Amino acid sequence: MNEPGPNPSLPTAPTSPQAPATAQPPLHGVRVLDLATLFAGPLAATLLGDFGAEVVKVEHPAKPDPSRGHGPSKDGVGLWWKLLGRNKRTITLNLSKPGGRATLLRLAATADVIIENFRPGTLEKWDLSWEELSAANPRLILARVTAFGQFGPYAHRPGFGTLAEAMSGFAAITGEPDAPPVLPPFGLADSIAGLATAYAVMTALAARERTGEGQVVDMAIIEPILTVLGPHPLWYDQLGYVQERTGNRSANNAPRNTYRTADGAWVAVSTSAQSIAERVLRLVGRPDLIDEPWFATGADRAAHADVLDAAVGAWIAARTRTDVLAAFEKAEAAIAPIQDVRDVMTDPQYQALDTITAVDDPELGPIRMQNVLFRLSATPGAIRWTGRPHGADTEQVLTELGLTAADLTALRTEGAL
Repeated sequence: MNEPGPNPSLPTAPTSPQAPATAQPPLHGVRVLDLATLFAGPLAATLLGDFGAEVVKVEHPAKPDPSRGHGPSKDGVGLWWKLLGRNKRTITLNLSKPGGRATLLRLAATADVIIENFRPGTLEKWDLSWEELSAANPRLILARVTAFGQFGPYAHRPGFGTLAEAMSGFAAITGEPDAPPVLPPFGLADSIAGLATAYAVMTALAARERTGEGQVVDMAIIEPILTVLGPHPLWYDQLGYVQERTGNRSANNAPRNTYRTADGAWVAVSTSAQSIAERVLRLVGRPDLIDEPWFATGADRAAHADVLDAAVGAWIAARTRTDVLAAFEKAEAAIAPIQDVRDVMTDPQYQALDTITAVDDPELGPIRMQNVLFRLSATPGAIRWTGRPHGADTEQVLTELGLTAADLTALRTEGAL
């Protein structure tokens, strides 16, 4: 696998405390070209970069990744990009120009992975099809992330994660029974697809170790969210069962809901295990319900959710959140506070895990963001730097590739940089 070029000018973040600072990250030597925009593809590249891959973010010279401008900004600096662009070097390249195409092919020859999310046919229009790319590097893995996949009747439609949330059945089962379907107020399908794409890339890299050859990853954003939804297709196929919207309740167990405390806070209770359900009812002073014949299974308890919610809700409503949480913990019953981001930032469990970690940013100073996705005891990931300015590393990356100052001038004159 290709060794990343040195870049001593980049800021560094502290390494994870769970392993020596000298531990080599597991994806050291993997080079990723991130050609994608917005969320699913770029997130996959971020996840790979977090564990040591050298990621080069390739953006259009005049049209940066729109995620740079999504959401709030500070001092004109987009904050979302600081998270999504971390551990990436940034260059500009206009792939529709001959010089841009030629330069990408030179980059592809040094890379292990390309991640792109153009509409099907776009790379082909620029003479950058899989055939051209794999000819430049037979070991290359090309991850193609689109809304609907590379073929089929919808393949050439424009699409976003919102459409996947609608098409997959997620929205249909989300919300109250007598209210409209609900879409998530964040990029759920995109994020799931980003995780799945990182997994797909790692799978393809593992296959390459055996075969010596690269391949194409076809990731349709409408598909991973279906996996997360679980057995709905199987239930329908075998039983004709269609799950309806149940709000915070579950069709599989009860009590399972959100409940308001005496001080106006909210908590969530779950009783997926029979023993937990029994502990909750004993705690709230209704052990008599445990003896009911219908209490013996989760589905039957769900059919009597009104009775169970009334018992649990009344007990919680008479106590403060602090008292409720303490009582549930003592009873070894499952509960969690409903937290907003302010609570998350100070939650002692998240603090213990360093889930929200501080990173120094050259533009904004110390900033806090989500840490790497999981902890490895021997070869941990790390946030080495935050999202870089548009095109900040163009000259350095292309000079490492062998381009001369004259080459860079010619590319700029052509509009390729």
